[in-house]
Amino acid sequence: MIWFLAIGLISGWLAGMISRGGGFGLWGDLATGVVGSFIGGYLFGFLGITTYGTIGAIIASTAGAIVLLWVIRMFSHVAPAANKKKP
Repeated sequence: MIWFLAIGLISGWLAGMISRGGGFGLWGDLATGVVGSFIGGYLFGFLGITTYGTIGAIIASTAGAIVLLWVIRMFSHVAPAANKKKP
Protein backbone atom coordinates (compact mmCIF):
# COMPACT_ATOMS: atom_id res chain seq x y z
CA MET A 1 0.00 0.00 0.00
CA ILE A 2 2.79 2.43 0.85
CA TRP A 3 4.55 1.54 -2.40
CA PHE A 4 1.34 2.27 -4.34
CA LEU A 5 1.09 5.68 -2.68
CA ALA A 6 4.76 6.44 -3.35
CA ILE A 7 4.32 5.65 -7.05
CA GLY A 8 1.17 7.80 -7.09
CA LEU A 9 3.05 10.70 -5.50
CA ILE A 10 5.91 10.47 -7.99
CA SER A 11 3.63 10.18 -11.01
CA GLY A 12 1.39 13.02 -9.82
CA TRP A 13 4.42 15.26 -9.37
CA LEU A 14 5.75 14.31 -12.83
CA ALA A 15 2.36 14.97 -14.45
CA GLY A 16 2.19 18.36 -12.77
CA MET A 17 5.68 19.23 -13.97
CA ILE A 18 4.96 18.09 -17.53
CA SER A 19 1.50 19.57 -18.00
CA ARG A 20 1.60 22.68 -15.86
CA GLY A 21 5.21 23.33 -15.03
CA GLY A 22 4.81 22.76 -11.29
CA GLY A 23 3.47 20.36 -8.71
CA PHE A 24 0.15 20.59 -6.87
CA GLY A 25 1.44 20.12 -3.34
CA LEU A 26 1.76 16.84 -1.48
CA TRP A 27 -1.93 15.92 -1.35
CA GLY A 28 -2.71 17.18 -4.84
CA ASP A 29 0.17 15.23 -6.36
CA LEU A 30 -0.86 12.12 -4.43
CA ALA A 31 -4.51 12.32 -5.51
CA THR A 32 -3.60 13.05 -9.13
CA GLY A 33 -1.12 10.18 -9.22
CA VAL A 34 -3.38 7.60 -7.58
CA VAL A 35 -6.37 8.39 -9.82
CA GLY A 36 -3.99 8.64 -12.77
CA SER A 37 -2.63 5.18 -12.05
CA PHE A 38 -6.09 3.68 -12.46
CA ILE A 39 -6.65 5.62 -15.68
CA GLY A 40 -3.18 4.77 -17.00
CA GLY A 41 -3.57 1.08 -16.17
CA TYR A 42 -6.90 0.96 -17.95
CA LEU A 43 -5.65 2.86 -21.00
CA PHE A 44 -2.46 0.84 -21.31
CA GLY A 45 -4.46 -2.41 -21.01
CA PHE A 46 -6.98 -1.18 -23.59
CA LEU A 47 -4.17 -0.32 -26.01
CA GLY A 48 -2.38 -3.62 -25.37
CA ILE A 49 0.69 -1.98 -23.82
CA THR A 50 2.31 -3.97 -21.02
CA THR A 51 4.55 -2.39 -18.39
CA TYR A 52 6.74 -4.19 -15.88
CA GLY A 53 8.37 -3.11 -12.66
CA THR A 54 8.49 0.16 -10.84
CA ILE A 55 9.53 2.26 -13.83
CA GLY A 56 6.70 0.83 -15.91
CA ALA A 57 4.20 1.59 -13.13
CA ILE A 58 5.48 5.17 -12.91
CA ILE A 59 5.23 5.60 -16.69
CA ALA A 60 1.67 4.24 -16.84
CA SER A 61 0.61 6.29 -13.80
CA THR A 62 2.13 9.47 -15.19
CA ALA A 63 0.42 8.96 -18.54
CA GLY A 64 -2.90 8.43 -16.78
CA ALA A 65 -2.39 11.51 -14.60
CA ILE A 66 -1.62 13.63 -17.67
CA VAL A 67 -4.84 12.40 -19.30
CA LEU A 68 -6.72 13.18 -16.08
CA LEU A 69 -5.33 16.73 -15.98
CA TRP A 70 -6.14 17.23 -19.65
CA VAL A 71 -9.77 16.17 -19.11
CA ILE A 72 -10.11 18.38 -16.03
CA ARG A 73 -8.75 21.39 -17.91
CA MET A 74 -10.96 20.67 -20.90
CA PHE A 75 -14.10 20.98 -18.76
CA SER A 76 -13.00 23.74 -16.40
CA HIS A 77 -13.39 27.36 -17.38
CA VAL A 78 -10.67 28.76 -15.17
CA ALA A 79 -8.32 31.12 -16.96
CA PRO A 80 -4.59 30.70 -16.37
CA ALA A 81 -3.13 33.08 -13.82
CA ALA A 82 -1.12 34.89 -16.49
CA ASN A 83 -4.27 35.86 -18.39
CA LYS A 84 -6.28 37.13 -15.42
CA LYS A 85 -6.86 40.84 -15.29
CA LYS A 86 -5.74 42.74 -12.26
CA PRO A 87 -8.36 44.95 -10.56
